[in-house]
Amino acid sequence: MLTPLQTYFPIGVVLLVAVGQGLLLLGLANVLGPRRPSLVKAAPFECGSPPVGSAREPFGVKFYVVALLFIVFDIEAVFLYPWAVLFTELGWAGYVEMSVFVATLVLGLVYVWKKGVLDWNE
Repeated sequence: MLTPLQTYFPIGVVLLVAVGQGLLLLGLANVLGPRRPSLVKAAPFECGSPPVGSAREPFGVKFYVVALLFIVFDIEAVFLYPWAVLFTELGWAGYVEMSVFVATLVLGLVYVWKKGVLDWNE
């Protein structure tokens, strides 16, 4: 029979190794890292292009709508996978429920498509 200390010993070892590795890597970066700061190195950098304009400029609403659509369809894929795995066990009830779920998402996609949200040319 294991005592409580023996039960938690492996967790303690993992935590010590993780903290030790983090401290070791921070120390090595501090010792071996570059030490010549300049204005060019301190400038903001995004996707290989220099920054243009103010950081306070708002993004267009279409950017956020497309991001939300991506999340919605990503979540759809998360729900479809377990349904596909258990398809035969769920029977007709599972099929009808998933059909309603997918139909709701398809109706939403048709709606945003008709509204022109997915057109980037405007």
